[in-house]
Amino acid sequence: MGSDHHCRNSGRILRIGPIATVTKNLQLGAGQPEEATLGNVQLLQGMTRRMAKITYVEFGGTEHTVEVASGLTVMEGARDNNIPGIEADCGGACACSTCHVYVDADWVEKLGARDDMEEDMLDFAYEPDPTRSRLTCQIKVTDALDGLKVFMPEKQI
Repeated sequence: MGSDHHCRNSGRILRIGPIATVTKNLQLGAGQPEEATLGNVQLLQGMTRRMAKITYVEFGGTEHTVEVASGLTVMEGARDNNIPGIEADCGGACACSTCHVYVDADWVEKLGARDDMEEDMLDFAYEPDPTRSRLTCQIKVTDALDGLKVFMPEKQI
């Protein structure tokens, strides 16, 4: 779950997590929180954080489409939204292979090449695919990844 960030002087609060809500005024009776608009989360007055829709597909076929903030990793998006199938034992340090996925074929080239460290860790993944396997901790979310689809392997090892 995301954390709450307080700005004492501005009277604003922001919670970034699976559901993002912005409260403009924290005084009692001041009104209801505004829901974040699709594609943006209002951070502070005049500042926005872009969101990309990522679809995670479990081995059995169940799909989870969530919005993930730019700058996070695809692994953090799964963890923050309680997506099953991404274990991420090392917490995103590229020191295990338990966040392994198969990237939808249409997205492989858009993600760019894996670096040497990711290549080495994929040797330990369950049934890695030479072109489609990636570690989600190594995929940074940007606006360009809006619509990305990844598939979980049968198991993580």
